[in-house]
Amino acid sequence: MIKRVRAHLQDLQMRICTMVETEDGHAKFISDDDVSPNGSLSAPRIMTNGASVEKAAVNFSHSIGSALPKAATDRRPEFAGCGFQAVSMSLIVHPVSPFAPTTHANFRFFQVDRGDENVAWWFGGGYDLTPYYGFEQDAIHWHQTAKNACDPSGTHVYPMMKARCDDYFFIPHRKEARGIGGIFFDDWNEGGFDASFKMVREVSNSFIDAYQPILARRKAQAYTEAQRAFQLFRRGRYVEFNLVYDRGTQYGLQSGRRTETVMASMPPQVAWHYKFPIEDGSDEAKLYTDFLPPRDWTNLHA
Repeated sequence: MIKRVRAHLQDLQMRICTMVETEDGHAKFISDDDVSPNGSLSAPRIMTNGASVEKAAVNFSHSIGSALPKAATDRRPEFAGCGFQAVSMSLIVHPVSPFAPTTHANFRFFQVDRGDENVAWWFGGGYDLTPYYGFEQDAIHWHQTAKNACDPSGTHVYPMMKARCDDYFFIPHRKEARGIGGIFFDDWNEGGFDASFKMVREVSNSFIDAYQPILARRKAQAYTEAQRAFQLFRRGRYVEFNLVYDRGTQYGLQSGRRTETVMASMPPQVAWHYKFPIEDGSDEAKLYTDFLPPRDWTNLHA
Protein backbone atom coordinates (compact mmCIF):
# COMPACT_ATOMS: atom_id res chain seq x y z
CA MET A 1 0.00 0.00 0.00
CA ILE A 2 2.74 2.42 0.98
CA LYS A 3 4.61 1.94 -2.32
CA ARG A 4 1.52 2.67 -4.45
CA VAL A 5 0.57 5.80 -2.51
CA ARG A 6 4.15 7.03 -2.41
CA ALA A 7 4.50 6.75 -6.20
CA HIS A 8 1.28 8.73 -6.74
CA LEU A 9 2.18 11.50 -4.31
CA GLN A 10 5.68 11.95 -5.67
CA ASP A 11 4.27 12.20 -9.20
CA LEU A 12 1.67 14.71 -7.96
CA GLN A 13 4.42 16.76 -6.31
CA MET A 14 6.28 16.97 -9.61
CA ARG A 15 3.17 17.96 -11.59
CA ILE A 16 2.18 20.68 -9.13
CA CYS A 17 5.70 22.14 -9.12
CA THR A 18 5.63 22.24 -12.92
CA MET A 19 2.28 24.04 -12.87
CA VAL A 20 3.45 26.67 -10.38
CA GLU A 21 6.71 27.27 -12.26
CA THR A 22 4.79 27.65 -15.53
CA GLU A 23 2.36 30.16 -14.05
CA ASP A 24 5.16 32.15 -12.42
CA GLY A 25 7.39 32.12 -15.51
CA HIS A 26 10.46 33.26 -13.59
CA ALA A 27 11.43 31.37 -10.43
CA LYS A 28 12.23 27.67 -10.06
CA PHE A 29 11.81 25.27 -7.17
CA ILE A 30 14.89 24.16 -5.28
CA SER A 31 15.23 20.70 -3.71
CA ASP A 32 16.57 19.90 -0.26
CA ASP A 33 16.15 16.15 0.20
CA ASP A 34 17.19 14.41 3.40
CA VAL A 35 17.18 10.67 4.16
CA SER A 36 17.29 9.56 7.80
CA PRO A 37 19.19 6.46 8.98
CA ASN A 38 15.89 4.57 9.41
CA GLY A 39 14.91 5.24 5.79
CA SER A 40 12.58 8.20 6.37
CA LEU A 41 12.64 10.73 3.54
CA SER A 42 11.97 14.47 3.59
CA ALA A 43 11.85 15.93 0.08
CA PRO A 44 10.78 19.60 0.13
CA ARG A 45 10.54 21.73 -3.01
CA ILE A 46 10.70 25.47 -2.26
CA MET A 47 10.20 28.50 -4.53
CA THR A 48 10.77 32.10 -3.41
CA ASN A 49 10.77 35.56 -4.96
CA GLY A 50 8.93 34.66 -8.13
CA ALA A 51 7.32 37.11 -10.51
CA SER A 52 3.80 36.04 -9.50
CA VAL A 53 4.43 33.66 -6.60
CA GLU A 54 6.04 35.17 -3.53
CA LYS A 55 6.60 31.77 -1.96
CA ALA A 56 5.55 28.18 -2.61
CA ALA A 57 6.41 24.96 -0.81
CA VAL A 58 5.49 21.53 -2.17
CA ASN A 59 6.75 18.91 0.25
CA PHE A 60 6.83 15.13 0.11
CA SER A 61 7.72 13.00 3.11
CA HIS A 62 7.89 9.32 3.98
CA SER A 63 8.08 8.92 7.74
CA ILE A 64 8.96 5.67 9.49
CA GLY A 65 8.72 5.43 13.26
CA SER A 66 8.60 2.99 16.14
CA ALA A 67 5.81 4.91 17.89
CA LEU A 68 3.08 7.23 16.66
CA PRO A 69 3.55 10.88 17.69
CA LYS A 70 1.26 12.44 20.28
CA ALA A 71 -0.72 14.39 17.64
CA ALA A 72 -1.87 11.03 16.25
CA THR A 73 -2.38 9.12 19.50
CA ASP A 74 -4.42 11.94 21.03
CA ARG A 75 -7.02 11.13 18.38
CA ARG A 76 -6.41 7.38 18.23
CA PRO A 77 -5.23 6.35 21.73
CA GLU A 78 -5.71 2.66 20.94
CA PHE A 79 -2.57 2.84 18.78
CA ALA A 80 -0.24 4.15 21.47
CA GLY A 81 3.08 2.32 21.22
CA CYS A 82 2.51 1.08 17.68
CA GLY A 83 4.95 1.61 14.87
CA PHE A 84 3.92 3.45 11.75
CA GLN A 85 4.73 4.54 8.24
CA ALA A 86 3.26 7.67 6.71
CA VAL A 87 3.57 9.22 3.27
CA SER A 88 2.41 12.78 2.68
CA MET A 89 2.41 15.48 0.03
CA SER A 90 1.59 18.96 1.31
CA LEU A 91 1.74 22.35 -0.33
CA ILE A 92 1.22 26.04 0.14
CA VAL A 93 1.25 28.79 -2.49
CA HIS A 94 1.45 32.46 -1.47
CA PRO A 95 1.04 34.65 -4.60
CA VAL A 96 2.31 38.21 -4.81
CA SER A 97 -0.96 39.89 -5.82
CA PRO A 98 -3.59 40.36 -3.11
CA PHE A 99 -6.17 39.33 -5.71
CA ALA A 100 -4.61 35.88 -6.16
CA PRO A 101 -5.58 33.65 -3.24
CA THR A 102 -3.31 31.57 -1.08
CA THR A 103 -3.95 27.85 -1.35
CA HIS A 104 -3.11 24.84 0.77
CA ALA A 105 -3.40 21.12 0.11
CA ASN A 106 -2.35 17.95 1.85
CA PHE A 107 -2.78 14.27 1.01
CA ARG A 108 -1.49 11.61 3.34
CA PHE A 109 -1.62 7.91 4.12
CA PHE A 110 -0.98 6.27 7.51
CA GLN A 111 -0.15 2.64 8.06
CA VAL A 112 -0.08 1.47 11.69
CA ASP A 113 1.78 -1.71 12.65
CA ARG A 114 2.08 -3.69 15.85
CA GLY A 115 5.18 -5.78 15.32
CA ASP A 116 4.87 -7.39 11.89
CA GLU A 117 1.08 -7.05 11.84
CA ASN A 118 -0.70 -4.21 10.05
CA VAL A 119 -3.47 -3.16 12.43
CA ALA A 120 -4.88 -0.11 10.67
CA TRP A 121 -4.51 2.26 7.72
CA TRP A 122 -6.28 5.41 6.63
CA PHE A 123 -6.10 8.35 4.23
CA GLY A 124 -6.50 12.01 5.03
CA GLY A 125 -6.17 15.38 3.36
CA GLY A 126 -7.95 17.82 1.11
CA TYR A 127 -7.49 21.33 -0.23
CA ASP A 128 -8.71 24.79 0.73
CA LEU A 129 -8.54 28.36 -0.59
CA THR A 130 -7.75 31.57 1.29
CA PRO A 131 -8.64 34.66 -0.74
CA TYR A 132 -7.89 38.18 0.43
CA TYR A 133 -10.39 39.70 -1.99
CA GLY A 134 -13.40 37.62 -2.90
CA PHE A 135 -14.55 36.76 -6.42
CA GLU A 136 -17.67 34.64 -6.90
CA GLN A 137 -16.27 33.27 -10.17
CA ASP A 138 -13.26 31.87 -8.35
CA ALA A 139 -15.23 30.47 -5.41
CA ILE A 140 -17.72 28.71 -7.67
CA HIS A 141 -14.99 27.22 -9.85
CA TRP A 142 -13.01 26.04 -6.80
CA HIS A 143 -15.93 24.26 -5.16
CA GLN A 144 -17.46 22.89 -8.36
CA THR A 145 -14.13 21.33 -9.32
CA ALA A 146 -13.90 19.71 -5.89
CA LYS A 147 -17.47 18.42 -6.15
CA ASN A 148 -16.84 16.97 -9.60
CA ALA A 149 -13.85 15.05 -8.23
CA CYS A 150 -15.79 13.74 -5.22
CA ASP A 151 -19.03 12.71 -6.94
CA PRO A 152 -17.73 9.49 -8.57
CA SER A 153 -17.18 8.14 -5.03
CA GLY A 154 -20.75 9.00 -4.00
CA THR A 155 -22.94 12.09 -3.92
CA HIS A 156 -22.57 12.17 -0.13
CA VAL A 157 -18.81 12.68 -0.32
CA TYR A 158 -18.53 16.36 -1.33
CA PRO A 159 -21.12 17.73 1.18
CA MET A 160 -19.50 15.74 3.98
CA MET A 161 -15.96 16.82 3.07
CA LYS A 162 -16.98 20.45 2.56
CA ALA A 163 -18.62 20.55 5.98
CA ARG A 164 -15.53 19.07 7.60
CA CYS A 165 -13.35 21.63 5.85
CA ASP A 166 -15.56 24.50 7.02
CA ASP A 167 -15.39 23.16 10.58
CA TYR A 168 -11.65 22.51 10.58
CA PHE A 169 -10.34 25.72 8.97
CA PHE A 170 -12.03 27.96 11.53
CA ILE A 171 -10.14 30.24 13.92
CA PRO A 172 -11.98 30.00 17.26
CA HIS A 173 -10.25 32.93 18.95
CA ARG A 174 -11.15 35.16 15.98
CA LYS A 175 -14.59 33.59 15.44
CA GLU A 176 -14.02 33.56 11.70
CA ALA A 177 -13.10 31.16 8.91
CA ARG A 178 -9.58 31.12 7.52
CA GLY A 179 -10.87 31.23 3.94
CA ILE A 180 -13.65 29.86 1.75
CA GLY A 181 -12.84 26.24 2.48
CA GLY A 182 -12.87 23.37 0.05
CA ILE A 183 -12.77 19.71 1.04
CA PHE A 184 -11.19 17.93 4.00
CA PHE A 185 -11.24 14.31 5.15
CA ASP A 186 -9.48 12.12 7.69
CA ASP A 187 -9.54 8.51 8.88
CA TRP A 188 -10.80 7.55 5.42
CA ASN A 189 -10.90 3.85 4.53
CA GLU A 190 -14.37 3.62 3.02
CA GLY A 191 -14.87 0.62 0.74
CA GLY A 192 -11.41 -0.84 1.33
CA PHE A 193 -7.99 0.24 0.10
CA ASP A 194 -8.59 0.18 -3.66
CA ALA A 195 -11.79 2.26 -3.46
CA SER A 196 -10.25 4.68 -0.98
CA PHE A 197 -7.10 5.10 -3.04
CA LYS A 198 -9.18 5.71 -6.17
CA MET A 199 -11.07 8.50 -4.39
CA VAL A 200 -7.83 10.06 -3.15
CA ARG A 201 -6.30 9.97 -6.64
CA GLU A 202 -9.36 11.65 -8.17
CA VAL A 203 -9.50 14.35 -5.52
CA SER A 204 -5.76 15.03 -5.40
CA ASN A 205 -5.45 15.10 -9.19
CA SER A 206 -8.23 17.72 -9.32
CA PHE A 207 -6.20 20.24 -7.31
CA ILE A 208 -4.37 21.57 -10.37
CA ASP A 209 -7.67 21.97 -12.25
CA ALA A 210 -9.10 23.83 -9.25
CA TYR A 211 -6.25 26.26 -8.63
CA GLN A 212 -4.42 26.91 -11.89
CA PRO A 213 -7.23 28.86 -13.62
CA ILE A 214 -7.65 31.09 -10.56
CA LEU A 215 -3.94 31.83 -10.30
CA ALA A 216 -3.73 32.49 -14.05
CA ARG A 217 -6.70 34.87 -13.90
CA ARG A 218 -5.58 36.90 -10.87
CA LYS A 219 -1.76 36.83 -10.78
CA ALA A 220 -1.21 39.94 -12.94
CA GLN A 221 -4.10 42.01 -11.59
CA ALA A 222 -2.80 45.42 -10.52
CA TYR A 223 -3.15 46.39 -6.86
CA THR A 224 -2.54 49.32 -4.53
CA GLU A 225 -0.36 49.56 -1.46
CA ALA A 226 -3.50 49.64 0.67
CA GLN A 227 -4.65 46.34 -0.86
CA ARG A 228 -1.22 44.84 -0.25
CA ALA A 229 -1.44 45.96 3.39
CA PHE A 230 -4.78 44.18 3.74
CA GLN A 231 -3.27 41.02 2.25
CA LEU A 232 -0.44 41.05 4.79
CA PHE A 233 -2.92 41.68 7.61
CA ARG A 234 -5.05 38.70 6.52
CA ARG A 235 -1.94 36.52 6.23
CA GLY A 236 -1.65 37.01 9.97
CA ARG A 237 -4.84 34.99 10.37
CA TYR A 238 -3.26 32.25 8.30
CA VAL A 239 -0.21 32.14 10.56
CA GLU A 240 -2.33 32.13 13.71
CA PHE A 241 -4.28 29.09 12.54
CA ASN A 242 -1.20 27.15 11.47
CA LEU A 243 0.72 27.74 14.68
CA VAL A 244 -2.15 27.33 17.15
CA TYR A 245 -4.55 24.78 15.66
CA ASP A 246 -3.20 22.97 12.61
CA ARG A 247 -2.73 19.25 13.27
CA GLY A 248 -0.28 18.92 10.39
CA THR A 249 2.08 21.44 11.98
CA GLN A 250 1.80 19.69 15.34
CA TYR A 251 2.42 16.28 13.80
CA GLY A 252 5.41 17.53 11.81
CA LEU A 253 7.11 18.95 14.88
CA GLN A 254 6.29 16.01 17.14
CA SER A 255 7.38 13.39 14.59
CA GLY A 256 10.85 14.90 14.33
CA ARG A 257 10.61 16.33 10.82
CA ARG A 258 12.98 19.18 10.03
CA THR A 259 11.62 22.40 11.47
CA GLU A 260 12.55 24.33 8.31
CA THR A 261 10.37 21.97 6.27
CA VAL A 262 7.44 22.11 8.70
CA MET A 263 7.55 25.91 8.76
CA ALA A 264 7.95 26.23 4.99
CA SER A 265 4.21 26.97 4.78
CA MET A 266 4.66 30.32 6.54
CA PRO A 267 4.28 33.40 4.30
CA PRO A 268 7.46 35.42 3.74
CA GLN A 269 5.80 38.68 4.77
CA VAL A 270 2.95 39.17 7.23
CA ALA A 271 1.64 41.98 9.43
CA TRP A 272 -0.48 42.40 12.52
CA HIS A 273 -2.38 45.64 13.06
CA TYR A 274 -4.36 46.69 16.07
CA LYS A 275 -7.94 47.20 14.80
CA PHE A 276 -7.13 47.26 11.10
CA PRO A 277 -9.45 49.90 9.54
CA ILE A 278 -12.12 48.31 7.31
CA GLU A 279 -14.87 50.52 5.85
CA ASP A 280 -18.43 49.23 5.69
CA GLY A 281 -19.35 48.12 2.18
CA SER A 282 -15.74 48.03 0.99
CA ASP A 283 -14.21 45.11 -0.88
CA GLU A 284 -12.32 44.28 2.30
CA ALA A 285 -15.57 44.21 4.30
CA LYS A 286 -17.20 41.96 1.70
CA LEU A 287 -14.59 39.29 2.36
CA TYR A 288 -16.04 38.98 5.88
CA THR A 289 -19.71 39.30 4.95
CA ASP A 290 -19.93 37.51 1.60
CA PHE A 291 -17.09 34.98 1.46
CA LEU A 292 -15.83 33.79 4.85
CA PRO A 293 -19.22 32.56 6.13
CA PRO A 294 -19.80 29.02 4.73
CA ARG A 295 -21.92 28.95 1.56
CA ASP A 296 -23.04 26.34 -0.93
CA TRP A 297 -21.01 27.70 -3.84
CA THR A 298 -21.98 24.86 -6.17
CA ASN A 299 -25.57 26.11 -6.34
CA LEU A 300 -24.49 29.50 -7.68
CA HIS A 301 -23.63 30.48 -11.24
CA ALA A 302 -20.81 32.89 -12.02
